[in-house]
Amino acid sequence: MASNEEIVRAAYRAAEGDARDIKGWRDSFTEDGVFNMMSSGDSYRGEKLDDVVTFMWGVFPDIHRELLQVHDLGQDLVAVQLLIQGTFEGPFPTPAGPLAPNGVKTSVPAADIFHLRDGKIQTFDCYPMVNIRMAQMGISFDFASAVMKR
Repeated sequence: MASNEEIVRAAYRAAEGDARDIKGWRDSFTEDGVFNMMSSGDSYRGEKLDDVVTFMWGVFPDIHRELLQVHDLGQDLVAVQLLIQGTFEGPFPTPAGPLAPNGVKTSVPAADIFHLRDGKIQTFDCYPMVNIRMAQMGISFDFASAVMKR
């Protein structure tokens, strides 16, 4: 049986831009497994797990996760420090409309927490530094207008 670290590494590998193994990605999770995008509050289960990786492939076709540290903490818990890297080559949806790609290479720090059960991922909580991704993509937030509304 694979170790928890090996299971997590295999899930990351399946989601890489050069692998695009949607079945391998989904099969990494328990039947009731969930991916939580902590920055947006969105959760994905079942076939919706596909949406997480296909969205990223559409925006960053060459997406790669550079795993900086992987810690098997015991009790079916794995913590990962990583960089989510990729070239901004696909449109990115925003509330004001899609942002056109600009070809910039991004490298976004993130932390991921995995809870495993019976050799599969039960819960995957992803904490990307979205503010860094947005800045690298050329999105700047208009803080002045927000302050003026008060």
